[in-house]
Amino acid sequence: MNFQDEFRDRGLVQNMAANIRRMADQLKSPVNFMEVCGTHTMSIYQYGIRSLLPDNVRLVSGPGCPVCVTPIGYVDKAVACAADPHNIVATFGDMLRVPGSYSSLMEQRAEGADIRIVYSPLDAVSLAKNNPERRVVFLGVGFETTAPTIAASILEAARQKLTNYCVLASHKTIPIPMEILSGDPELNLKGYLCPAHVSTVIGGVAYRPLAENHNIPCVVTGFEPADVMQGIEMLLAQLLSGKSKVEIQYSRAVSWNGNLKAQSILNKLFEPCDAAWRGLGVLPGTGLGIRAEYAQFDAERILTLDVPEPIENPACLCGEVLKGKLPPFDCPLFSTLCTPESPVGACMVSSEGTCAAAYKYGR
Repeated sequence: MNFQDEFRDRGLVQNMAANIRRMADQLKSPVNFMEVCGTHTMSIYQYGIRSLLPDNVRLVSGPGCPVCVTPIGYVDKAVACAADPHNIVATFGDMLRVPGSYSSLMEQRAEGADIRIVYSPLDAVSLAKNNPERRVVFLGVGFETTAPTIAASILEAARQKLTNYCVLASHKTIPIPMEILSGDPELNLKGYLCPAHVSTVIGGVAYRPLAENHNIPCVVTGFEPADVMQGIEMLLAQLLSGKSKVEIQYSRAVSWNGNLKAQSILNKLFEPCDAAWRGLGVLPGTGLGIRAEYAQFDAERILTLDVPEPIENPACLCGEVLKGKLPPFDCPLFSTLCTPESPVGACMVSSEGTCAAAYKYGR
């Protein structure tokens, strides 16, 4: 298939659903498969994928939204940066309405803070070049997908010898959290629909330890309905054969070794560090910190941010949703006190958030 509409063909998807039901009849017990990509989550809700599956094949949404897993403490630091009139804060749009302990970037913007939405980190570099009297702080939030572009922005700022550009980094890597979740007996995961965007960078090889050491089947899957359904077929086939390996369904975009150039840029600018994940806590080695050679571009190093201990809203259950232990509909705030217009938690804010997907398509 070569065109998008072909991956949305109703008859094709219905045939896949019938095959999945036949395969599911051979299972000895129900199985849980987790998708770890916010775009997958949105697609699954949008196309009603769950309604096509038999009762003994369950899809669970994991921590696949980078904005959602960003802890409140980081939002508080971003708000503190915005409060300094000397700074211009540049960010992708999803971060604007994420609630912090006391405020959000949207609220700070309404009060006069200079916060700019950009579509590329290089736009933030241009801001720094065009505003030499002010400091531009770019909010570096994302997985391995966006981290190379942010690394490239630092290289470009260095090339232009800009001294007023820095990044407040909160980059995270996804394979280790997948390994941690695979060992949770409460989730009892039997397979992963691996993230497609991330995998274009890190490749299918990144999930080999997960399949080999934890006996968890892994399929890197695309986003269209036929992609997701075929990914589920491939996971079921592995289970029925008693094998656990990494397969790439999304071969039109993902290779085994990934994007070596992007990986090279990542390794040049970043090094592994411990990272705080909303819902999962601090996970060793799952973050990407800016290397000491580029310390002049690291907002954590060059700025003094007086930020108190973060305060979580005890009523918000985003953490349980991100771990796949609670569907959005079971949160007492969902669609009542927590809506896209007035979000309590990050999962309702982001365009890739599980609660946002459930609110838009699942109700």
